[in-house]
Amino acid sequence: MCNVFKLLLAAFVLSISANVFAASQTEINKQTAVDFFNTALNEKNPEKAIKLYGGDHYIQHNPLAADGWDGFRSFFKYFLGQYPDLSSKIVRTIAENDLVVIHSHFKFSKQDIHGTAAMDIFRLKNGKIVEHWDVMQPVPEKSENTNGML
Repeated sequence: MCNVFKLLLAAFVLSISANVFAASQTEINKQTAVDFFNTALNEKNPEKAIKLYGGDHYIQHNPLAADGWDGFRSFFKYFLGQYPDLSSKIVRTIAENDLVVIHSHFKFSKQDIHGTAAMDIFRLKNGKIVEHWDVMQPVPEKSENTNGML
């Protein structure tokens, strides 16, 4: 009976340890995605973002950008060239295991009054960004409800 108790206790401790590790890795992934996002977009330094937070490959789901880090670089060169006053404020971040969702409010220029609501989804592998999806929707002047998009 004593050995069964010890075995159950050991299994319980290992289970808790695994859950704590998973939770802490999820939080690390969340911070990595936020840092990548802010470095690339708000600091306007995609090269630094890749160097610090990029994985060994990059899968892109945005149809306007090519796969790979070279595709990321090319897209950002174009994007930041088109919108030199671009800014984005993170509204919320949600993370589960290797996926992180960033909900943000983009402003493409200083005259952009309402901005654009955006969702970026990042997948991480070994704590580094390896995949990205995004969707954007302009914030309308008027809404049928008072909930807001952000």
